[in-house]
Amino acid sequence: MKTTRIDIHNHTTRCNHAEGTVDEYIQKAIELGIDIYGFSEHAPMDFDPNYRLSFEEMQAYTDDILSAKERYKNDINILLGYEVDYLPGHMDDRVLNAKVDYLIGSVHFIDKWSFDNPEFISGWKNKNIDEIWQAYFEATEAMAKSGKFDIVGHLDLIKVFKFMPKQDIRSLAKNALQAIKRSDMVLEVNTAGIRKPIGELYPSGTLLEIAYELDIPITFASDAHAVDQIGLGYDLATLVTKKIGYTQAATFQGRDRALVNF
Repeated sequence: MKTTRIDIHNHTTRCNHAEGTVDEYIQKAIELGIDIYGFSEHAPMDFDPNYRLSFEEMQAYTDDILSAKERYKNDINILLGYEVDYLPGHMDDRVLNAKVDYLIGSVHFIDKWSFDNPEFISGWKNKNIDEIWQAYFEATEAMAKSGKFDIVGHLDLIKVFKFMPKQDIRSLAKNALQAIKRSDMVLEVNTAGIRKPIGELYPSGTLLEIAYELDIPITFASDAHAVDQIGLGYDLATLVTKKIGYTQAATFQGRDRALVNF
């Protein structure tokens, strides 16, 4: 049986917090035997500009990736996407209507607080952890209900610094997962969590089990911001998902989804 290795969520230096050239990322992906490799740069918006592409660079970013896609077409399938921050009032039609293969919807902000940025970790002090988790999953649910995105970025990113709730995480995430199912979105299994204080995949095995019961498709992502992060944790991600029952992962072309065996 033919299997396909996918890595759909990765960055470039244009986000101002990654290193390595587009060619270096692709060459590493080829070396690792990745068949489908996606660039999904942090999309521009009129907020938090230092951690993302600028609107002026959108065309250059697109040209970079499409030119690489052509150059490497005999060795690997390169996809073009954006990781879009779900932040009502700040999402831009130039991004949402961009001609790309897919859009990842991610929640990085609660009331404009960048909760996963080490720079703003003090924001966790004197806060009710359960309420923060609740707000996070409510934002994720709203993101899914918006119908603007193809993939859910790192579903339980809120656990990044190991501030864990007292409440059952399954009940906190339930409505968000149901909204993801209703919106027919894909859940990425994002290995970046392994490199963070939490030291585990996004999402947890517990949430992946619920996703499997709901028949929500998955895909795989390194969320690489450096060349040596590509493919890290892929074996663990496939092991965990296969154990749960998954055998297929999603890929995209021009916003159309296809499932392949992994």
